[in-house]
Amino acid sequence: MKQVSQAVILCGGLGSRLRPHTDHIPKPMILCNGMPFLWYLCSQLSELGVKRFVLLTGYLSEKIETYFGDGSQWGWVIQYSVGPVDWPTGKRIWEAQSLIEDRFLLLYSDNIVPYPLNKVLKSHEANDLALTCMVTEKFPGNISLDEQGHVEIYDNNRSNDNLEYVEIGYMVVEKEETLAYFDNPECSFSSILETMARKKQINTWTQRDAYHSISDEKRWRLAENYLKPKKIILIDRDGVINKKAARGEYISDWKDFNWIQDTCESMKRLAKNGFQFIVISNQAGIARKMVDPIKLNEIHKNMQEECKRDGIEILAIYVCPHHWDENCQCRKPKPGLFYRASVEWSFRLDKTLFIGDDPRDCIAANNAGCKSVFIGELNELDGLSENDYPLYSSKALSESIATINQFFKIEQQSDNN
Repeated sequence: MKQVSQAVILCGGLGSRLRPHTDHIPKPMILCNGMPFLWYLCSQLSELGVKRFVLLTGYLSEKIETYFGDGSQWGWVIQYSVGPVDWPTGKRIWEAQSLIEDRFLLLYSDNIVPYPLNKVLKSHEANDLALTCMVTEKFPGNISLDEQGHVEIYDNNRSNDNLEYVEIGYMVVEKEETLAYFDNPECSFSSILETMARKKQINTWTQRDAYHSISDEKRWRLAENYLKPKKIILIDRDGVINKKAARGEYISDWKDFNWIQDTCESMKRLAKNGFQFIVISNQAGIARKMVDPIKLNEIHKNMQEECKRDGIEILAIYVCPHHWDENCQCRKPKPGLFYRASVEWSFRLDKTLFIGDDPRDCIAANNAGCKSVFIGELNELDGLSENDYPLYSSKALSESIATINQFFKIEQQSDNN
């Protein structure tokens, strides 16, 4: 698979909806937790192995160049293509083509979303089209997709009633094939995308997690909270927090809930270091009529209260109640509950861990875009793909504490550089 090592970021707009904050700084330099939003984008891509950037600047371009320079402070290589403020986005790309590599990423400077680059690249190559963009479900949107996930309508004016997706950038672009659609470089890149959609040249990757933006002040504040480092650990229940029931059975009453003491003590230690927890658990016993939902709520209420008395804060408990035959989006290894937790508690899945005792937990974590820690015997992981393999595995949670602390230390150091 041909990798990508360069990102081109559109940074030239006026940021009118953020005035008066953008009266004296360009929108990409809006601060989130003391760092420019553009820095978060570049850092995210750098962690994915993309360390070469071309910034297409316009409005107050000198502010961006003064801050970022050549990027060497962060181990990046930054080049600039500067144009007048009134240049449309298509013109900016056209004029920078001598700096752009054959395959590159194209991003807007006001959106951020978890980005599974290797998965997207595999999809891009399998579809063999000129461009693959990130989309998310939203109505009204600006895109409709065909059965293959290719864009059949791109309408930036949103005048069509059947547009159920919105395009949020993060595009994998084949330079030569895409530039061939620039009949008139004096245009917005949106018009190029409209042409490419008519020619069925745009593949998509649907992002199920929420995306964040600084397009206006309300969204900016939400993005700032989302980007703030947090010590949130996702954790399975049965087999990790409490002892599992016999095979085919379920914990259906509080009197049958038996704590795993090593996990309790480990959670106490982690809590003293500022960690909070979110439980994500499959409970097919509900669908099978073997677990009463009221009893399950009682179990979870008692579990949270006992943890609280020990100084352990369980922020939330997310349960899939469905039978495994229902093909729902919330039963692990599908990542639906991970996305819901991320939205409701505003944390980055790519900056957290999921602790589980089943290889499917590791798969679920990878599907959600986070790392995993496996509690169990190493041979249980035989057959897992490299991408699904956990960050660390051990027989007890206590043996994983150093790795967990180190993971969050590294992630938060990278966010606070």
